[in-house]
Amino acid sequence: VQLQASGGGLVQPGGSLGLSCAASGSIFRVNDMGWYRQAPGKRRELVARISSGGSTNYADSVKGRFTISRDNAKNTIYLQMNSLKPEDTAAYYCCANARRIGTFYYTDYWGQGTLVTVSS
Repeated sequence: VQLQASGGGLVQPGGSLGLSCAASGSIFRVNDMGWYRQAPGKRRELVARISSGGSTNYADSVKGRFTISRDNAKNTIYLQMNSLKPEDTAAYYCCANARRIGTFYYTDYWGQGTLVTVSS
């Protein structure tokens, strides 16, 4: 299972940016998908997660500013980030809990990080 993330970049404080992440490969089923981020010198932290049924949860620091959504047919998630702050600067990683065809267990798969820089 491969995860391909895109959409990072440089944005000014108060601006908006969107990320997307598509899972592909020999996928039988995908459960939860989510976004995590890691700033320099800090631990990786949850940003937002979404279940296959559409239930979401967010880090307190992004509630009301970020929105996670999902297209199950495409095994793709999106993260719309509004009112960005300098402290949102980090490498953002997508994650999918998925079951491969021919197996009976679920594993967390990670995409490559995409860098988001919020700076004037």
